[in-house]
Amino acid sequence: MAEYLQVLRRGIQQVRARGLLGSCMQLIRTSELKTGTLVGVDKYGNKYYEDKRYFFARHRWVDYTSEMNGRNTYWNLDGSMVPPEWHRWLHCMTEDPPTTHPPPSYKYMWENHQFNLSATPGQYVPYSTTRKKIQEWVPPPSSRIQK
Repeated sequence: MAEYLQVLRRGIQQVRARGLLGSCMQLIRTSELKTGTLVGVDKYGNKYYEDKRYFFARHRWVDYTSEMNGRNTYWNLDGSMVPPEWHRWLHCMTEDPPTTHPPPSYKYMWENHQFNLSATPGQYVPYSTTRKKIQEWVPPPSSRIQK
């Protein structure tokens, strides 16, 4: 019986944190409700949370922003929207978040992180350097004689 009261108490905390409508929208958008301490916000507006009461690998999560790189992402969530420095922290590669211990900058790191552009007009298409194995059929020119 005590565990049911604990679940009910956590549910009430989650609804209080976002409000009833906000909780419903969050549940529809990400399929889960969580509350925790805000660890940091990246330059794109993603918010990162942590709560040690959840089991390992589920105790850190991100609330995605509604717009990134000029594209509306409210309903189109993608894991590639997380910058590399926060990816390390989310996947427990490091205990220190980038807000307290920023990673060193390297010359090969991008300044502006872009999410995955596959299946969009901006996707990367490599140039083929090999000959085609099959050539497309070109119909012969019309050889009709006009009288």
